[in-house]
Amino acid sequence: MNILLYLIPIALTLGLAGLVAFFWAMRNGQFEDLDGAAHRVLRDDEDEDVA
Repeated sequence: MNILLYLIPIALTLGLAGLVAFFWAMRNGQFEDLDGAAHRVLRDDEDEDVA
């Protein structure tokens, strides 16, 4: 039972750190363009010269 005295604060700290990281990513625009990378993969790069 004494292990709970360690595990509960560790779990709360990790959960809070994850929440802070999520809000930081939202504030910095990480979730602005979710479809852009998927479309960039499918686009042909015919304009680039092949050396």
